[in-house]
Amino acid sequence: MPSEISREQAWTLLCEWTESESLRRHALAVEAAMRAYARRLGADEELWGVTGLLHDLDYERYPNLEDGHPRYAMAELEARGYPAELVRAVASHADYLEVARESPLEKTLYAVDELSGFVLACAYVRPDGLEGMTAKSVKKKLRQPSFAAAVDRDSLRHGAEDLGIDFDEHLEVVIAALTEHRAALLGA
Repeated sequence: MPSEISREQAWTLLCEWTESESLRRHALAVEAAMRAYARRLGADEELWGVTGLLHDLDYERYPNLEDGHPRYAMAELEARGYPAELVRAVASHADYLEVARESPLEKTLYAVDELSGFVLACAYVRPDGLEGMTAKSVKKKLRQPSFAAAVDRDSLRHGAEDLGIDFDEHLEVVIAALTEHRAALLGA
């Protein structure tokens, strides 16, 4: 990643494009999970973290999946000189663009995106939030179709499979990453 592109600049860009606190928290959660996986896999933590932070950059402004998100984000990121692998990962996280997920960066973004949101949803209904959350408790919520009904359960499992990681272990990595950043994510 070019040295002139920093996490601080990425956060500023996200805040310029995204007013919704819940969408900002989602971006922070995905960033945390991406950084955890970058450390685990020996990858570029800044690149992976900024990719997670900016993956839904245009979702609030251009939510239409047919001609909006993530196309405007990709164009903006390209214009600002963000790395091609970041832009491609943003494209590949949207199934409907039919960009194959090939790199570990792309596969990880897909695997942690929806799951991070689901784990946060679980935390919101628990008295202790993320504290003490287990893979077992998240899997219990996954079996409740009415809970976070918009989340595609099959895609969550498919993401872990593409990473070549056991689903329980994947849950534990994401839960631990989000727990580490619980103050920013839950205000606790």
